[in-house]
Amino acid sequence: MRSRFAPDRRLTIRMVTVVFLLGLLYVAFVAALIVLLKSAVLVVVIIGALLAAQYWYSDRIALFAMRATEVTPEQQPHLHGALDRLCAAADMAKPRVAVAESALPNAFATGRNPDRAVLCVTTGLLRRLEPDELEGVLAHELSHVAHRDVAVITIASFLGVVAGLVARFALYSGLGRRAGPQGAVVVAAVMGAAVTVYSISFLLIRTLSRYRELAADRAAAQLTGRPSALASALVKVSGDIARIPSRDLRTAQTFNAFFFAPTLGRERGLSNLFATHPTLQQRLDALAGVSARLGEPD
Repeated sequence: MRSRFAPDRRLTIRMVTVVFLLGLLYVAFVAALIVLLKSAVLVVVIIGALLAAQYWYSDRIALFAMRATEVTPEQQPHLHGALDRLCAAADMAKPRVAVAESALPNAFATGRNPDRAVLCVTTGLLRRLEPDELEGVLAHELSHVAHRDVAVITIASFLGVVAGLVARFALYSGLGRRAGPQGAVVVAAVMGAAVTVYSISFLLIRTLSRYRELAADRAAAQLTGRPSALASALVKVSGDIARIPSRDLRTAQTFNAFFFAPTLGRERGLSNLFATHPTLQQRLDALAGVSARLGEPD
């Protein structure tokens, strides 16, 4: 069933383009591994199993990694109440709700499709935001679910994960040393292919991720009719993340592409090519534009 979130043609085009390009890259990578390792069955079975596991169990993996647990309306009445109102306004099925015990103020949605979606917020986020700010963040995450870009990012990130695993295995397995000079050449070639594939997929995913965040901000602002509340939440969350100790951010940075706000906090002067999210100022400017179009009072 189609939700009341307006279809985003530009987001759809970007998702299709990125998945197509990554698909070509995926086929080329598998072919290269088969040629180098001379075992088509081994390569196809291992990579196929990893892809299936990431696709079918992405929600469980994400919740386990964030140490999050699903909560009932009795446990979190305000959170469920806000989500009930937003889902009714968007005319969409309500996702499962989870809470992660973490000082990091953030939220993310995961799941292979809207029927298997989970929306997770941290206790740090619940403590910091006012009700209208929380609704803005929840609407942002619901937009990701409605537009199915959570599943696309999950699938798209798979290739980078596999390439990274292959590169680590080739580096630390010692196969090159045990197999002599010829084996060392094969290991070097595998590592070269893996690094190349990882780098290309890294850039493609981040290009898509930055646009999907702007699209979700826009959709959330239109659904709630309060762009200023979402902007306020962005400022609070971004500012508070910058004060979280670096050691507490390391485990969460794996989820940067899924988070409402990146765990890097302050701008680090890195090129936008490597960012999972637009800058805070870009997001605030875009929300100001939505506010002006909606005629929201100052």
